[in-house]
Amino acid sequence: MKKSRILGVGHYVPERTVTNDELSQLMNTSNEWIIERTGIESRNWFTPGVDTVTNMSKKASEMALERAGVKAEEIDFIVFATISPDYFMPGNGVLLQHELGMGTIGALDVRNACSGFLYALSVADQFIKTGMYKKILVVGAEIQSSALDKSDEGRSSSVIFADGAGAAILGAVETDQPGILSTHLHAQGKYVEELYCKDPGSSREVRISQELVESGSFFLKMNGNMVFKHAVVRFMEVIQEALDTNRYDKSEIDLLVTHQANLRISQYIQKQLNLPDKKVFNNIMNKGNTTAATIPIALSEAWEQGKIKDGDLICLAAFGAGFTWASALLRW
Repeated sequence: MKKSRILGVGHYVPERTVTNDELSQLMNTSNEWIIERTGIESRNWFTPGVDTVTNMSKKASEMALERAGVKAEEIDFIVFATISPDYFMPGNGVLLQHELGMGTIGALDVRNACSGFLYALSVADQFIKTGMYKKILVVGAEIQSSALDKSDEGRSSSVIFADGAGAAILGAVETDQPGILSTHLHAQGKYVEELYCKDPGSSREVRISQELVESGSFFLKMNGNMVFKHAVVRFMEVIQEALDTNRYDKSEIDLLVTHQANLRISQYIQKQLNLPDKKVFNNIMNKGNTTAATIPIALSEAWEQGKIKDGDLICLAAFGAGFTWASALLRW
C-alpha cells in the first residue's frame, strides 16, 4: 500500500478585477454592504474570448507541475472538479488533457460544486492508495460570473461568486512519509434547491427555450440564510471528524484552509476552533468565492506566501450546493 502526498500546487485567476464599487453601478448595493455581509472587497471575473475554464486550469496546472518538479507526461490520470465546464458535454477533464499534451490518460469530472475539489482529492487519493496510479493531477476551476443575475434581485449571490482555477499534483509515497491522512465526504440532497441552478436541465421538454430564459431559471439561486445555518454546523462536524479519525486535537492544526464561501463563516469556524489568525488562511477578500477552485487557489497562495511548511498539519474543509460537505487532513 502507498499513500498520496501533494507534491505541488498552482493557481490562476483572470486579469479583470471587479471592485464592489463597480458592482454598485450594476445593482443596488455598496462597498460597505458587500463587505459587511461577505467580507469581499474585490474579485476576478473572466474576459469573454480570452479566458476559458480550460486555459485557466492549464495555467494553474503548469504552475503546479513546475513546483512539484513533475513533467506533464508523468501524470497518469486527471480528476477535474467544476460545475461550469466550457462545454455542456463532455466534461472539462478531456479538454485539459488535450491542452497539456497528456496522450490518452483517463480524465474524470466531478460536479460537487463548492465541495468539488475535496471530492476530487479524495477520489485521487483512493486511486493512489490502491496502486492504480502514481501521479494524478487534481483541478478545481470555474467561470461563475457568466451565470449570475446581476440585477437587484440577484445581488445577494452575484456579489459573492468569481472565476479562477487551482491545481494540485498528487504523488504516491511510502506510508511512513507525510501525505494525506484521511478524507471525509458527506451529502444531503434534501436541501438541493436551497443552492442550485435549475436549467438547462435534461428533463425539460425543450432544454432551452425563450420561456425558460425569461423565467430566470438559468441563474444561480441561493437561500443565503439556509446555507449559512447549515454550513457552520457541517463545517465543524467534518473538521472534527478528520481530527478524531487521526487522533489529533484542534490545537495541533498548523493551518486551516476552508472553502471561501463567506468571510463570516470562516471567522465563525476559526472562533469555534479557537485558532489564532496565523493558523487560518482566507483570501475571499480579494478572490471571492470561486466554488471548486477556492481551496486549491488558497493552498497555492498560502504556500507561496510561506504559510505552509514541510511537516505542517493542514486541515481542508468545504461546504456547498447539494448540500455537500467534505474535509481532508494531511501532513504537508
